[in-house]
Amino acid sequence: MDERKALDAKASGLMIVLCMIWGLQQVILKMAAPDISPLMQIALRSGLAVILLLPLLWLDKNSQLFNRQNLKAGGLVAVLFSLEFFLLAQALNLTSASHAVVLLYTAPIFVALGLHWKLPSERLSVLQWSGIAIAFMGIVVTFIRPNQGPTTVLEQQMLWGDLLALAAAIAWAATTITVRLSSLAQAAVTQTLFYQLAGSFVLLFSLAVFLGQSTIHFTPLVFGSLAFHTLIVSFASFLVWFWLLRNYLASRLGVFSFLTPLFGLAFGVWLLNETVELNFVVGSALVLFGIVVVSLQGWLRK
Repeated sequence: MDERKALDAKASGLMIVLCMIWGLQQVILKMAAPDISPLMQIALRSGLAVILLLPLLWLDKNSQLFNRQNLKAGGLVAVLFSLEFFLLAQALNLTSASHAVVLLYTAPIFVALGLHWKLPSERLSVLQWSGIAIAFMGIVVTFIRPNQGPTTVLEQQMLWGDLLALAAAIAWAATTITVRLSSLAQAAVTQTLFYQLAGSFVLLFSLAVFLGQSTIHFTPLVFGSLAFHTLIVSFASFLVWFWLLRNYLASRLGVFSFLTPLFGLAFGVWLLNETVELNFVVGSALVLFGIVVVSLQGWLRK
């Protein structure tokens, strides 16, 4: 495997833009949920994005889309990617977009842990281990319920939604680790994206139909959500993300990931009028600080 680079100005700028987009996507999914389920939105955006991706695959003369090694890794990545967004879609049915986006973006912590055991260039230092400990302490704090009375049905639903969002973060981390450690690390970013999008469309669309979450009421918000998620999120942002992942150290890319939940919180409060509990704010701050400590190690050492 070739050496990845530390972050430069171009990568940093791209990560900030990606964080804004990814922080907004859960809020848009939640906004359109009364007319189309989050699961169906994600399935349709994946299918539509595949159509946009096909010309890029056709133009790539070096494409090895059906290489046996790539197909095996691509199948695993497709399943993990689908699992991530299935869990996220169910989480958004139960908890707030603000909660979901913060817990989903604990993924860099799990990526750093996974790559530590496999790649010498991604080994964690003592400082980074302390950052991981802080982040996990923050996760625990976010799940503490300040209400001393009996747990209400709504609180129970939010708790399950939060757990599903955390599970989605682990699935996302597993996807990233699989890409880094498989033949897809050297494959074109369009190929990796194709495996993810095509696989998630088939799997998530089938699940949406099976679970009775396929009903659509066509409204301007639904069309706007599908356009945003197809063109911006599933197509453009994922292409940029995999390009970054192929050229830069994965753990270093997390240096700006703390911005995504901040954007998500802000958009959730602004657009959905969500309220955020004090314990969740404190826990989120600990999580974000832990991610910064883990991801900033390379810069501090430099």
